[in-house]
Amino acid sequence: MNLVDTDNRVIINVGGIRHETYKATLKKIPATRLSRLTEALANYDPVLNEYFFDRHPGVFAQILNYYRSGKLHYPTDVCGPLFEEELEFWGLDSNQVEPCCWMTYTQHRDTQDVLAILDRLDLDTDKPTEEDIMRKFGLEEGYKNGELNCWQRIQPKIWALFDEPYSSTAAKIIAVISVFFIVISILSFCLKTHPEMRVPVLRNATSMTANGSYTWRLEKRETEPHEAFFYIECASNAWFTFEIIIRFVVAPHKLDFYLDFMLTELKQESEMLEFFSIIRIMRLCKLTRHSAGLKILIHTFKASAKELMLLIYFLVLGIVIFAALIYYAERIQYNPDNDFQSIPVGLWWAIVTMTTVGYGDMVPKTYVGMFVGALCALAGVLCIALPVPVIVSNFALFYSHTQARSKLPKKRRRVLPVEAPRPKASKVAGMGGPGGGVGGPQTRRMNAIKHTHPGSLDVKINRIGNYPFNWSVCLTMSCDCKVFRTNVPSIE
Repeated sequence: MNLVDTDNRVIINVGGIRHETYKATLKKIPATRLSRLTEALANYDPVLNEYFFDRHPGVFAQILNYYRSGKLHYPTDVCGPLFEEELEFWGLDSNQVEPCCWMTYTQHRDTQDVLAILDRLDLDTDKPTEEDIMRKFGLEEGYKNGELNCWQRIQPKIWALFDEPYSSTAAKIIAVISVFFIVISILSFCLKTHPEMRVPVLRNATSMTANGSYTWRLEKRETEPHEAFFYIECASNAWFTFEIIIRFVVAPHKLDFYLDFMLTELKQESEMLEFFSIIRIMRLCKLTRHSAGLKILIHTFKASAKELMLLIYFLVLGIVIFAALIYYAERIQYNPDNDFQSIPVGLWWAIVTMTTVGYGDMVPKTYVGMFVGALCALAGVLCIALPVPVIVSNFALFYSHTQARSKLPKKRRRVLPVEAPRPKASKVAGMGGPGGGVGGPQTRRMNAIKHTHPGSLDVKINRIGNYPFNWSVCLTMSCDCKVFRTNVPSIE
């Protein structure tokens, strides 16, 4: 009975940790690496009677438990991509992770998505190397080989001056000048609307008096901004035009720059109508090129688009419902000072109340209307408060990864996926060398069998000794091909 149990067991050495289980256990999940273990595999050690895999031992403990219990749990002391790599090696599906571990297991996917977004944002404040700049233009090979012409050497440098503020001292100066003109332009746009900053436009008006004589007087028809604002706008527009032309000429991708120009710059400079001059305030968006925090904030709203749409949906739903309720509630009792003459008028009151602004221009005056107003205020607080933590957590996620990413080393040591050659053992047992002699690898492995599994070798030899003939066994181990040879004379 003991011999049968020994034959049904299998020993798996993973990363130096030996695991022992039944062969039937490994057959529970077919079409996997462990279900196809045979002694013909190259990683089978006939001397130690075990299979060796140079993989992560901590993950394998959970994998072997999956074969035993049918439940795959995620070890919290390993990274998610490492766990997926190990599952792929053993031929298991990562979607079989238990629900209790699923949230912890999938966190690395969210992290990878955030890091991919941060890579596209280009938030690095370190000085880029010339090789990094050349890579943006696709001139990396020519730069290494020294095959660049004059324009190919100058174009990336000029581009770095205007688009990479941290590339050099001159680039920082140009960035400061650009920010200065942006701030001056916005201040000019705002201050020229102040009454004390405007100059009255006077016009001579001639009129006839009652006695037939003519008199003239100065009339103030309108006001216009001070003349200094015109020169400020001219200087700002001259700088922005110069910057646009230079950036377009040296841009690595002309189409992307043209689309960006059409979406931002062209709208900012429109003077067709005075109303559209307010679009100049969009020049503040240029500051996102110089501020990593603004980029993170913008992408936080993009990442929280679903939550924002959910917030808007519930607000619109509540506004329509409470506008109708307040309209009919104020008409139940006698109310000569009713402010809600229609449901569209009640929409404004519902917006102001649900967003907790409360201008006070429209208020319910009946008890039923006051009760509806209280419900409207409570519903507004709940609708706004519920999605806010999600948006805050997204911002914290982006910001924390940005801070951690800024502290990482830019250059990492490369690990070559090359295995060290294994020393070849001597073919003749007992000879000196790496594979023979006293104290060699063969002797140490035989001693390991006797120490870890006392009596297992004797059991196998006794099984062979049951045959009614004279036999001899020669054990020879070849480390380079791992072949276990047993020379048994044939039965006459």
